[in-house]
Formats: sequence, structure tokens, C-alpha cells
Amino acid sequence: MSSEVAARSDAKKLVRSPSGLRMVPEHRAFGSPFGLEEPQWVPDKECPRCMQCDTKFDFLTRKHHCRRCGKCFCDKCCSQKVALPRMCFVDPVRQCGPCALVSHKEAEFYDKQLRVLLGGATFLVTFGNSEKSETMVCRLSNNQRYLLLDGDSRHEIDFTHVSTVQILTEGFPPGEKDIHTYTSLLGSQPTSEGGNPRATGMSLQYTVPGAEGVTQLKLTAGEDAHASRRQATAWLVAMHKAAKLLYESRDQ
Repeated sequence: MSSEVAARSDAKKLVRSPSGLRMVPEHRAFGSPFGLEEPQWVPDKECPRCMQCDTKFDFLTRKHHCRRCGKCFCDKCCSQKVALPRMCFVDPVRQCGPCALVSHKEAEFYDKQLRVLLGGATFLVTFGNSEKSETMVCRLSNNQRYLLLDGDSRHEIDFTHVSTVQILTEGFPPGEKDIHTYTSLLGSQPTSEGGNPRATGMSLQYTVPGAEGVTQLKLTAGEDAHASRRQATAWLVAMHKAAKLLYESRDQ
């Protein structure tokens, strides 16, 4: 990605919506795959009562719209103001109880795992069926759209074109050295077998515009330095959480 394109992909603008101020990508094509669209608010005339506790709205009982789901609630059922980075809000916004709970859980990803992904880690990288591996630094781009791999060669993968992420783990009973924790961004619910295995690598499949079929990429954490291995393991865990977040966002 050229410096000019990179600058354009990271450019943002401040916009005001009925829900609040948002810092959004200047070019929609470079939006984060973790982002959610603002919901359409349920029209006032269609919600004479709170959609959670069924309290009737009147002059004293005002109605409020949850910024995450767009439904209509009384103040008691929609009083929490919680950060909602997935919709690019600058300040915490009003949310109903269930939505606030989800947003609180997502905050850990944005506060911790996303920083790990942006920081990157070093892996042995294998493309397709090649028997040769290359030492590369893998990280998420600033706009969260691309996986960037830097080594003797340079590659970038559009995160929205990744179809399957497969985390390789160890730590299972003898005879089960490498068991896969499978996460499909387009298909099955994420599954994990066994206790608390240690991530050792990742295999992912993605499509390349203009090419047929899927391309496979494998990342393996090196054994050289303890600190480097620990950083790589943390990156893999963060990547698994990112894949899970993308899977769950399909139904939101």
C-alpha cells in the first residue's frame, strides 16, 4: 500500500448524527470490518410503551432510543451511557441494559486485544502448499482493515476477504499435540475443545480479487526468544477474539 493510499485509508471526519458525534472514515471503503452501522430508530408513533418494561409514555415518562439497537425505552430501562467504538461514537452514548452489557464486553477487545493486533508479532509464515517459511512481522493496519505481513517480501490481506481462521493449539493430553480451535467467519459457530491450550500458530483462508478459489496462509510462532514467543501467543489469542467478534457481528 503506497503512502498516499495509506494516508487516504486512515483519513477520518467528524459527523453529527441524531445519536451523537461520530469520527468515521472519510472513505467508506476503508471502514473497519469490526464496525456496525447505526440502527434505524423505531418511530415514536410506533412505541407508545417502553419496549422492555411496558411502561406507558406520557408527559412525565419520556421515551429514549438505544443508540445500539434503535429500540424505544423509558429512562429506567435506557439510562446507561456506554462507549460504543464499533459505531465510531466520540463519547459514551445511551444504551438499553442488554446492549450496554454487550458493549461492556466488547470494550475489552478495543482496550486490550486490538492494541496487541496493531502492535504486531513475529511469525514463520508459509503461503499455500510451499515448504519454505519466511520470518515476517504480522500486524493489523491502523484502519483495522488489512493484515500486513512484512519480511523479505511484503503482503497485505483484506480482512473482509478472510473466510476461515484456524488457531493451532497445544496443551492437550498426550497424542494430541496440535488440536485446532476452529473459527469460521462465514460458517460454523466458533468451537474449542479441551481445557486451556496454548496457541502455537494460525491458519487462515482468504480470497484474492480476480483469482479463483481460496488462498491459504499459515503463521507459526517461533521458538527463538521467550519474549517474542509470548508476544506471538498474545497476538494469536487477540486474533481469535477478533474473528469471534466478526462472526457474532453478522447477527447484529
